[in-house]
Amino acid sequence: MIDKTQISPAPLVDPFGRKITYLRLSVTDRCDLRCNYCMSEKMTFLPKSDLLDVSELDTVASAFIARGVRKIRITGGEPLVRRNIIEIMQRISNHLGDGLDELTLTTNGTQLEKHAADLVKVGVRRVNVSLDTLNPESFSRITRGGRLNQVLDGIAAAQSHGLKVKLNVVVLKYENLEELPFIVRWAHKRDIDVTLIEAMPMGEIEADRFDQYTPLSDVQRNFRKLWTMSRDSFQTGGPSDYWRVKETGGRLGFITPMSNNFCGGCNRVRLTCTGRLVLCLGQTDDADLRAVLRGGGDIHAALEEAIARKPKSHDFLIDAPGQKPAISRHMSMTGG
Repeated sequence: MIDKTQISPAPLVDPFGRKITYLRLSVTDRCDLRCNYCMSEKMTFLPKSDLLDVSELDTVASAFIARGVRKIRITGGEPLVRRNIIEIMQRISNHLGDGLDELTLTTNGTQLEKHAADLVKVGVRRVNVSLDTLNPESFSRITRGGRLNQVLDGIAAAQSHGLKVKLNVVVLKYENLEELPFIVRWAHKRDIDVTLIEAMPMGEIEADRFDQYTPLSDVQRNFRKLWTMSRDSFQTGGPSDYWRVKETGGRLGFITPMSNNFCGGCNRVRLTCTGRLVLCLGQTDDADLRAVLRGGGDIHAALEEAIARKPKSHDFLIDAPGQKPAISRHMSMTGG
């Protein structure tokens, strides 16, 4: 007779046959920057009681790993501003080598100098740093007062402790478009990969999304006038389309949710810091896992019910000035 307690739960597969192997786990909606494409200047943040605690985050992560998730990325807001962030990551890192292949995080870099050594100790091997300009004045303007040198010091500290760094650059039509070749050269000279990301219509902000958006097909066309580019087979489990730049020797990724969506191969879900499971970045449907956890419900049954509703694709659209965002929640709430 088979002992059913020894049978691993079935992998999570959505209605379109896509296996869920990648969880982006937000630990806070707070951030020490106010990037003008990400959030409103006067944000109201959640009370701490609304956030999942360390034990709840570990329970959810463990459930996802048991159901086939192999990569977890810690996000925010800015994850490194959460007071017990290293404890959270330590708990989740206990699964490395036992179902979980990789634990990593996305950060704005401001707290990296402080936390780089501890991140390595808990098993993190690479980090994504969101950085849209290397011009101090532009950086201060985009982030509403941030200091570029604080981020650059953080990147240097991360590399000195052996962390592999990748830059995530949101392409903004009137802010950093002309600077992109310089950013790529600067990063590749330091053995840092770069991924360019199209601006997405999420959350009410002061700027017009139409004024920010540039399709990355245009950027890539301009790059080909400067460099020799060939496809790279490198994969991280995320949505980047990678290329190798012959002249710099570095790797360059493109994330194109607007101009050439990658929904057909989506293997990802996002959990907000309040425990809402976002099934698609560009859709409003979600599942309240915090209520399940605090109400003593069956987390595995809740995951199955939620993934059964995962949509085929997003509804993002930026095709005219003055459009309302497709999704009202800010990216800082959703998890980067």
